[in-house]
Amino acid sequence: MRLQDILSSQAWMSSLQLALLLVAHELRDCKTDFGNYDVLDNIREVSQAQPVPSHIACPVYFETGEPAEGPSGPELKAEWQVDSMKESCRLARLVMNTVAENIKSGMTTDDIDILVHNKIIEYGAYPSPLNYRGFPKSVCTSVNNVACHGIPDDRKLIDGDIISVDITVFYKGYHGDCCETFIIGDVDEAGQHLVDAARKCRDEAIAICGPGVPFAAIGHKVEQVARREKVTVVPCFIGHGIGTYFHGPPDIYHCYNNYPGTMEEGMTFTVEPIVAQGQEDVLILEDGWTAVMVDNGRAAQFEHTVLITESGHEILTAV
Repeated sequence: MRLQDILSSQAWMSSLQLALLLVAHELRDCKTDFGNYDVLDNIREVSQAQPVPSHIACPVYFETGEPAEGPSGPELKAEWQVDSMKESCRLARLVMNTVAENIKSGMTTDDIDILVHNKIIEYGAYPSPLNYRGFPKSVCTSVNNVACHGIPDDRKLIDGDIISVDITVFYKGYHGDCCETFIIGDVDEAGQHLVDAARKCRDEAIAICGPGVPFAAIGHKVEQVARREKVTVVPCFIGHGIGTYFHGPPDIYHCYNNYPGTMEEGMTFTVEPIVAQGQEDVLILEDGWTAVMVDNGRAAQFEHTVLITESGHEILTAV
């Protein structure tokens, strides 16, 4: 969930972005045929955030929007910290399973936000995205050509949509993070292939994780799988270390890279590649969050939180 934390704020909005918006609209007029689906190119009505009861333990950014500074380097968690991570990740998975059981055509993405928010609160946890650097909702919902960080609104899901739902919970002081892309109704073959390829990119990259493996190897594997599946890696959004902090080191690039360092027992981080049908270029809309593919191709994302163990790895947000 990072474009370096949306360049640390929304204050970077400038005439350059406006120029890019014009370019994007021109490109939309000559859209490549990526299949049969609805292109999202505007910002819909966003309702107010759901309330958080006073008994819920909240992260430091709940009121200010500004997260506390994370560790200076990748954290090696003690056994008791790993146990806490497992609890938060297990809860994130339970909430994702609830979405999987309920998501359908006719729901608005705001309905999904309410469902996710209420389920997290029911378990005594906090929805991590809420007010993180000002994000206005409890979950990210990214439909069709939205790569990530879509803000839930009043648009109804329709037959043929694909939607990435990115859920993070803050429970007993620790964050757990996962994302799935769902198929709504009758999705065309190209869309189904994209979703399947995104899942393979995540799973095959995680499969190589273990002590002594370079962080950079994750990106290399994602690229290899993406090329094999004939999809494009969206390189500007990265995975991240996670714990009492939402985002911290190490940075996990999903493209070819030379990021330094190797995995060690006790590290926890996310692997969350986004892949697209066409070009890799994205544009952030006027809301400062919604990242759309410039060529209007669809994008899909899958994410797990991973623990490095003595003998390999454990997927903490596994089904």
